Amino acid sequence: MKKFLIPMMAFAFSVNGFSQDTVRISKTEMMQKVLENNLQVKLAKDEAKLAQAELLQTRALYLPNVNASYTYSNTNNPLYAFGSKLNQERIAMMDFDPASLNNPKSISNFATKLEVQQPLVNMDAVYQKKAGQVKAEVLAIKAERTKEYMQFEFKKAYMQLQLAYRMVETLENAKKTTLENKKVIENYFKNGLIQKTEVLYIDVRVKEIENQLAYAKSNIKNASDYLSFLLDEDTVNKVFKPTEKLEYQNQILEPISALNLDRKDLQAYEKYLEAYQWMIKSSNAKFLPRLNAFGSFEMYDHKFAQFNANGYLAGLQLSWNIFDGLKAKSESAKYKAELTKAQTEVAQYNKQSQLEFNKAYRQVMDADNKVTLTQLALEQSKEAYRIRKNRYDQGLEKASDLLMSETMMSQKDLEYQQAIFEYNTAVAYYQFLKN
Repeated sequence: MKKFLIPMMAFAFSVNGFSQDTVRISKTEMMQKVLENNLQVKLAKDEAKLAQAELLQTRALYLPNVNASYTYSNTNNPLYAFGSKLNQERIAMMDFDPASLNNPKSISNFATKLEVQQPLVNMDAVYQKKAGQVKAEVLAIKAERTKEYMQFEFKKAYMQLQLAYRMVETLENAKKTTLENKKVIENYFKNGLIQKTEVLYIDVRVKEIENQLAYAKSNIKNASDYLSFLLDEDTVNKVFKPTEKLEYQNQILEPISALNLDRKDLQAYEKYLEAYQWMIKSSNAKFLPRLNAFGSFEMYDHKFAQFNANGYLAGLQLSWNIFDGLKAKSESAKYKAELTKAQTEVAQYNKQSQLEFNKAYRQVMDADNKVTLTQLALEQSKEAYRIRKNRYDQGLEKASDLLMSETMMSQKDLEYQQAIFEYNTAVAYYQFLKN
């Protein structure tokens, strides 16, 4: 039993350990899933939410600050003792006796106090709030641009998976053709019509195709794993297979034009400059006076939880920080320098974006031309193989020549599929930069 049981367990482990489920995926369905689950998209959304949360702190600019307190104290300090008794509304004629004023008995005081502070005019904080709002808008735009980029990245990854399957299909067809030729060559060798070297040539070619097939199948797993990463899914024992095949998607592009300034990343950069302008205004506004209102309602007693005396205080405060050691001026100069630097960076980014856009257009044109040429080369290599195959069957060609023709046909087919992938990817990237 042990002799049979151990090999069977090993076989079961092998099957379970290396089996994979093939999951067919649609481009349209997976696109929406990427926008919902992708970690980079989630991170961009979280940054936008964080900016909105930080912006909530600016509500203190127009909402009151309210504090309530209940305080117990005991003192024989002449000033505080007399004031506490006065607040409790218990002053009598004997309390004005100099001896009592100079050496009062200790007195307990229970004070209940409600304080309200209401900002009215604080222009530096108002401008700072404006800068915070712009920052939140920038990160919201960035999140949208991140979504667009991940859509492009998914399209490219999906087409990479299509290409990987197409490569496997092409190589399997090549292997099938080579094996058919191998049977013919081996039959010729048995009949003494060809040399052993021609049989060896065909064996080498079979091994070569099998090696390429193994590499192509590995590329399927690599492309599938990357798609799983974009979808934030587990990759264990699972491989994706696209429902659509890789096809040439011819696009008619308009001639190279100026960059679309409504593109979200360019909008974000412009908003970025606006935020600096508000920060400069905030620094300059620190030289302006501030107007705030305040008020309090107080209750006093010499006994716990008693409220026999009360009073209120209300007023306005106009304050002006006349000199702060040039702190505000230095801060303003700093923001102006940063604004100048940011303007230069934006100008550089816009020019680089225009260059990249122009380059992407030319890449589409070059890729389109490559598709045409590789398609023509594939058709010619197929015809050349057909002719050599007919001549070989008639004994007019060597096996090495036939194998060379078959290898060329397989190579041109792979190049054609690669050219289609490059063209479709170039179009997707051009559309991403255009919008």
